[in-house]
Amino acid sequence: MKIDAKNRNRRLRKKLRVDEFQELGFDVAWKLADDIDSEGVDNFISKFFNDVIEPNGLGFGGEGDVLWHGLICTQKIGKCTDEHRAAVEKWLTDNGATAVAVSDLYDVWWA
Repeated sequence: MKIDAKNRNRRLRKKLRVDEFQELGFDVAWKLADDIDSEGVDNFISKFFNDVIEPNGLGFGGEGDVLWHGLICTQKIGKCTDEHRAAVEKWLTDNGATAVAVSDLYDVWWA
């Protein structure tokens, strides 16, 4: 038996992460200078969080040293926007990252 979306109660919509509980995010990747030291990486990431991630209510989960990749989504249940994507891409490019790649928005629970 298929449950019609109109018949889903709030608890089920939340459990399934659909409708108002859907979360959109995007992938991001970039490269830092080959000769950057660990202090330089730490400073870059701290500035990234202080300047663009935290002020926009975003969260970042990822890893790297010279090459970085990760997922950006909102800190609370919500949807990233194209403006968030553009802000992250611009900040990375303006602050010395190269090979910056930002994916389209996608449902982070059902991708």
